[in-house]
Amino acid sequence: MTRFLALGIAVLGATTVALAEDVVIDPPEDVSIAEGLAAFDRIYEVTSHPRCSSCHVGADNRPMWTGPSYGRTRPHGMNINAGESRIGAEYVTCSTCHAYREDGANDAPHMAPQVSMTWQLPPVEAEWFGRSAGEICAQLRDPERNGDRDYIALAGHLEHDLILHWAWTPGGGREPAPYSLQEHVDDILAWGVAGYPCRDD
Repeated sequence: MTRFLALGIAVLGATTVALAEDVVIDPPEDVSIAEGLAAFDRIYEVTSHPRCSSCHVGADNRPMWTGPSYGRTRPHGMNINAGESRIGAEYVTCSTCHAYREDGANDAPHMAPQVSMTWQLPPVEAEWFGRSAGEICAQLRDPERNGDRDYIALAGHLEHDLILHWAWTPGGGREPAPYSLQEHVDDILAWGVAGYPCRDD
């Protein structure tokens, strides 16, 4: 069994960032298809939650404002478009407001969220906003659309990409993603060990 502990302090190049959550990547030895499907149901709760899906948008490159703290679902205010660069390089860079902050925290409501990585939209291949459970399940297990990752690499992505940790500690009165980061990692691992089952199979 592969087991390693990802330290809470991550190193990105020569820059040290702080306050990452400890994540253990410890896949179970055996998971039934039924248990794998149940794990994916929880994964879908996370991937379809506004903390995740509002940035997992499609080719229009427009992040969304959704969830209880935003009132109604609508495109990101100020007509923001992250462009094909997905970081706003063609218009106004995301980092103009989403500044780098060592502790990755946000203290005040309506303050632009800040994390200890450069803010950006995920690749367009990972479009989740408005997608069904079956569509997201198919995307997550497709190496051509998930960054050529298996379940260990998907879990590792959740561990070392600190921008994702923010979803569980968004601050400013924002609703966090369901469960915990560790529980989400555990579900990814269980789903993978079960053979990546989708309910549409």
